[in-house]
Amino acid sequence: MPQTLLFASVEVKRTLRMPSESHHAHEELFDAAFLDRLRVLALRLRKRRQLLRRGAQSSPATGFTREFKDYRHYTPREDYRAIDWRLYARLEKLFVRLYEETQELNLHILIDDSASMAKPHPEKRRQALRFAVALAYLALSAQQRVSIYSMSDAVRQDLPPMRGQGNIEKVIQAVMKLKFEGVTDMRRCFEEFRPSRQRFGIIFIISDFFGHEIGSAGEAVARVAAWPGENHLLQIVHPEEREPSLEGEFELTEVESGERRRFWLTKRDAQRYTETFDAFCDHLSRECATRRIDFMQVGSEEPFEERFLDLLARGSALAGA
Repeated sequence: MPQTLLFASVEVKRTLRMPSESHHAHEELFDAAFLDRLRVLALRLRKRRQLLRRGAQSSPATGFTREFKDYRHYTPREDYRAIDWRLYARLEKLFVRLYEETQELNLHILIDDSASMAKPHPEKRRQALRFAVALAYLALSAQQRVSIYSMSDAVRQDLPPMRGQGNIEKVIQAVMKLKFEGVTDMRRCFEEFRPSRQRFGIIFIISDFFGHEIGSAGEAVARVAAWPGENHLLQIVHPEEREPSLEGEFELTEVESGERRRFWLTKRDAQRYTETFDAFCDHLSRECATRRIDFMQVGSEEPFEERFLDLLARGSALAGA
């Protein structure tokens, strides 16, 4: 087997980089214009879904608050403490009050801030952070609680649960402080993350899902399936990660470990690499579908607004917030 194919099939995470890689200028991600577009997106989403509810949503799980729903006639052997005695005084009939258990949703956003999410393609970082901020904005504007986590060699909580649209600035500050360096250890991160400690949640994981080993992503999905709540995987990829525009002899650097290897790449090798990359992504998608986890792949250069609406249109309690 040619060494280049072995290289691609064992570690898809090998990000290809030319020695003369150019550095992109710093770009303001979250200016006033971007926040204005978020407000427009929220309105478009509400119009698309014809949203009539806001705040706490109904849930089959045990609720944290009780909201009056209706009355019904009292029947023998029921708890007499449920009788509405004021209504009895008016109508001289026994009625009991019915309540709807409601539950506050908690949005947990996990952002992969390992090196491969920013090097050598900073567009991935920009796309990932924009999705994270947009999801947080939508939840905060609906009075849901939002938590921000980063993950690389371990998972860290960068922002504790908070509620209220005014906290969007704190979200922006938190994500802008992410360093995007080091390696990814998905097994450890997903094992350490315990969403059940902070009530029922909607969980969005934003990552390229490139682990040190090609099989680590599938194992990570199995761990995600055990989390209570609604789980979404958002994969951010750059076009050159799928189809590297390289031919001839190159020295390739693995951006997280710093390991270097010299290769002679032919068009056939590049094609086989692309096939291996597609197989990796297809396997991840199938693993998610088997476990009823939403999976969506987004290109780092795709239009943000339309892809964000596509993400929510796939089905999420957040879209009904």
